[in-house]
Amino acid sequence: MKKAIALVLVALSVASCTQTEKGAGIGAASGAIIGGAISNDVRGAAVGAAIGGVGGALIGHATEQPGQCYYRDRYGRRYIDRC
Repeated sequence: MKKAIALVLVALSVASCTQTEKGAGIGAASGAIIGGAISNDVRGAAVGAAIGGVGGALIGHATEQPGQCYYRDRYGRRYIDRC
């Protein structure tokens, strides 16, 4: 059951829009899994999710292209252009 929940969290985190959001989602999911496994407590999972989310967001933000923004056209397709 825990593996199924972990897979759902990872799948949802990858479905985000920008690299910052993807990094935050993956970091939070990974941090929650690791924190819960190490402490065997919900608080450990929450702390791990918070730390992982912040760390993942920082890493994701660093990988974005400076001066470039993500846009969506009316058909839902994503493209990158100057901000």
